[in-house]
Amino acid sequence: MKPTEKTPYLTGRLGAAFIRGLQGADKKYLKTAACAKHFAVHSGPEAERHSFDALASAKDMRETYLPAFRDAVKEAGVESVMGAYNRTNGEPCCGSPTLLQKILREEWGFTGHVVSDCWAIKDFHEDHKITNSPSESIALAMNNGCDLNCGHMYLHLMDACREGLVSEKAIDQAVTRLMITRMKLGMFDDPGHVPFASIPYGVNDSSEHRDFALEVSRQSLVLLKNDKGTLPLDTKSIQSIAVIGPNADNEEAMKANYCGTPSHMTTVLKGIQQAAEPDTRVFYAEGCHLYANRTEKRAEPKDRLAEAVAAARMADVAVVCLGLDPTIEGEEIHIIEGETAGPGGEEEIPRGDKKDLNLPGQQQELLEAVCATGKPVILVLLTGSALSVTWADRHVPAIVLGWYPGAEGSKAIASLLFGEYSPSGKLPVTFYASTDELPDFKDYSMKNRTYRYMTGEALYPFGFGLSYTSFEYRDLSLGSDKIEVGDKLECRAKVKNSGSRESGETVQMYLKDMEAGTIVPNWELKAVRKLNLKPGEETEVRFTLTDRHMTMIDDKGRRILEPGQYTVYIGGSQPDKRSTRLTGSEVQSATFEVRGIAREYDY
Repeated sequence: MKPTEKTPYLTGRLGAAFIRGLQGADKKYLKTAACAKHFAVHSGPEAERHSFDALASAKDMRETYLPAFRDAVKEAGVESVMGAYNRTNGEPCCGSPTLLQKILREEWGFTGHVVSDCWAIKDFHEDHKITNSPSESIALAMNNGCDLNCGHMYLHLMDACREGLVSEKAIDQAVTRLMITRMKLGMFDDPGHVPFASIPYGVNDSSEHRDFALEVSRQSLVLLKNDKGTLPLDTKSIQSIAVIGPNADNEEAMKANYCGTPSHMTTVLKGIQQAAEPDTRVFYAEGCHLYANRTEKRAEPKDRLAEAVAAARMADVAVVCLGLDPTIEGEEIHIIEGETAGPGGEEEIPRGDKKDLNLPGQQQELLEAVCATGKPVILVLLTGSALSVTWADRHVPAIVLGWYPGAEGSKAIASLLFGEYSPSGKLPVTFYASTDELPDFKDYSMKNRTYRYMTGEALYPFGFGLSYTSFEYRDLSLGSDKIEVGDKLECRAKVKNSGSRESGETVQMYLKDMEAGTIVPNWELKAVRKLNLKPGEETEVRFTLTDRHMTMIDDKGRRILEPGQYTVYIGGSQPDKRSTRLTGSEVQSATFEVRGIAREYDY
């Protein structure tokens, strides 16, 4: 992940859960061999990814860039790890003795296989200029534990062996690791003995799977703004809805990158059409191209804007669907850019990074034009990353973050708009107010990055998300206000649904080292707990702070638990002022003291 947002705890939790789901729980066989990537500090600006050197301090490596991989290896038992294209601190990741040997295998005890990113090994001599020939590149990768090459460089492996650059022993070791993975997959055993071999194809795309996909989409949506109860919409009183925008009827914005082919797919437009009352008129207007200045090849610029305004004026409410899609947000992709860009065959340029966090093309102008009609506007953002929607935050009464919600995502969005359930998603990244406040994109220092180190105020903070109900937190208590180095600490707080709707809530626990001997995060997420509470229902949530939770990374990259004062925060968001204003809810806090002598921990 690039340094725009990196949250070690959450990334580790998501990664470990995903790996366990992929690999299964059988003691002998794997359901599939999961692969953690891209190791590590991936991967620099897209245009420079094959030659970029990501420089990260020992502290940032151990505090930010490595922990999620450690969790994948030591906790989840991931079978495979893929290296990144870039160099990290001077070493090509797919041939890095530091990453692949010292950290991955020796320190973490990884026993699976390592695979290169695709064609990354040829980058060693062609782009990084670390080696001088294919044989030298192969040797650097193989001798440092890269067992499998995605690409064609290992076709020259025997040449490297004959030149004395790679030993047969190293090749045997790589082959052994790869064959063991195949054995774990049951590829050489009687299928009757392999539990996962008996899963029929008919289970795929079953009604159970589609229902689960819908629930995942529902729990992933984030309500960013809801002034004066704009949402949910009253289906009985609304006679007409205008669904507007380049993402309103865009299937690509539902699927995202690296996805399968759904058996059926509906867009936001179709979801609203299906969910609305039979006699409710649904108008549709594309409004503008996703990023170009026209939608038709020979049309005038802004060729769909007037239609969108007319549709909004005709309707009781406008749902404006903006954002990104995989055609402009992805890996080493090509898009058309420029004043005359459009579907007219102009020259394409490679891009995968956004030049800023703003809505692309004419989307901002479209949004302002629809808002100028005076009709209530709901903004639905479909995007795989953060956007700076500061104007919308000031002028649009309701904003829903839909991400790329999948095959059932349109149903999830429509049912949220019409109040069939209460949103409960929280932001896993920071939405910044502007690009200007971010450090240079090539700077991999964590200074002034993410909720842990940013000095300014976020537009929408990490951990934030609204609901159709309200929650109150009280009575945070600690097992003790004084503990010894190495002790655990139990934390409790009461949570009450103080509103009128049943809803899920993600309880978040953060910790701050108040007297650290070096620069430490503002506070760090240490645990989450998902609850579902009915109106008026109250429950007590408990967390256990381990001694490892209390450690910090010093400037030398050592994990240290220091004696001193620590503050625990428990609430529905992080404890920043912006979140408190947006949610109207105070995060509970309590302080305790750790006594004794500082202790160093392994990684």
